Amino acid sequence: MRNAANLEGMDSLSFTPGKAYLGSLSPTPPWAVVFEDEGVAAYLYAWDHSQQDEEARVLDAMLIYNVSAAEARERLASIQWSSDGLRAVLYLDGTAQALVDFSARRSYSRMDFPNFVDGPSDRWLQSSHAWNQAALDEFERELYSVAN
Repeated sequence: MRNAANLEGMDSLSFTPGKAYLGSLSPTPPWAVVFEDEGVAAYLYAWDHSQQDEEARVLDAMLIYNVSAAEARERLASIQWSSDGLRAVLYLDGTAQALVDFSARRSYSRMDFPNFVDGPSDRWLQSSHAWNQAALDEFERELYSVAN
């Protein structure tokens, strides 16, 4: 992964599956999210930008798609933040694929992968990334009510 310091101002990217990188800093530091397709699979990462150690920066990772199963056509990835900067949604071609909730310390993805047994020292829920439509509905309701 690249350094999140270079991400400010980026919130959408046109790409063809197989090579993509889109990151976005929250308006509420130190949070960031990074969408990365390195050729085999694409993941969304939740980052704590205040950490110096790169491994400590990554709070969570969610599979978005396997490149071999993705359509080889131009796609649009975009990252939208909530007004408080504590939640972010990754959209592919206008459809939400993952939601990161920094205040609840959990993430949701349509692929629900990877999942691990939660340990006593885990700072983020790792045992499930199951999609939560109610969380997305709440995110979008708040987003659109602020915009109107």
